[in-house]
Amino acid sequence: MGSLWKSTVATLEMIKWEHSVFALPFALTGAVLAAGGWPSLRVLCWIVVCMVAARSAAMAFNRLVDARLDAANPRTAMRALPAGTLSSGFVGGFVVASVILFALGAAMLNPLTLKLAPVALAVVLVYSYMKRVTRWSHLVLGLALGIAPSAAWIAVRGTLDARIVVLTLAVLLWVGGFDVLYACQDYEHDRKVGLNSVPQAFGMKTAFWIARGMHIGMLLTLCWLIALFGLGKLAVFGVVLVALLLLYEHLIISPHDMRRMNAAFFTLNGVISVVFFAFIAADVLTRQ
Repeated sequence: MGSLWKSTVATLEMIKWEHSVFALPFALTGAVLAAGGWPSLRVLCWIVVCMVAARSAAMAFNRLVDARLDAANPRTAMRALPAGTLSSGFVGGFVVASVILFALGAAMLNPLTLKLAPVALAVVLVYSYMKRVTRWSHLVLGLALGIAPSAAWIAVRGTLDARIVVLTLAVLLWVGGFDVLYACQDYEHDRKVGLNSVPQAFGMKTAFWIARGMHIGMLLTLCWLIALFGLGKLAVFGVVLVALLLLYEHLIISPHDMRRMNAAFFTLNGVISVVFFAFIAADVLTRQ
């Protein structure tokens, strides 16, 4: 039992489950917009279950697929699988358990969420192979997180509204941009072993400009979202705060100094998603 507990703790550390905060607030934003307020507690709970389960399956699957690559990269060689802390069998079992939990959550919501569950899983799992075939794998990761608000809308309403897809596009650009920045850490390694990424394909300086362009696109898309839903001053203020946080993110790192990459990647992006949700939700709720 002690060994199982240690393996479970190591798995949760491996998948960085606490970083579910990246996508979960955007899923909750989709749910609040769909309901025109708070959805029922039952629906809200199952949305959270689906989000955490899908992300856990995707992260653990990625570690399985990339175990050999991680072992060859000094930055990732001490991850659980290449370091021998976890076995591939245990991690594979965790993936299966997470997929089952995700399917259960989808079934508890409505028929359309269950019908689309395999599509959602395919998107979040296929990302693990993208770095082998395209330099634009960052956008696939963006899509994997970006489907969260659209999926939450379906969970609440049982249908899809084209307006919420705009938020999916915004999240895609946001995640794609910060993943381009994060990939800059592996620039030399990716060139050496032939893995694809925007930094590897275009160089570090150009990669930073591409990330900036994606984040500007995200902000413009969020403005479009506000217009589509007729949101007010609180929502606008939330987007302004997101813009300032993104600006700070880009100011604290550069192609020549990436010492604060973890602060930019993990801390600031977690704050961005929470801030955006808080102000959109406040805007919607104060209009009831």
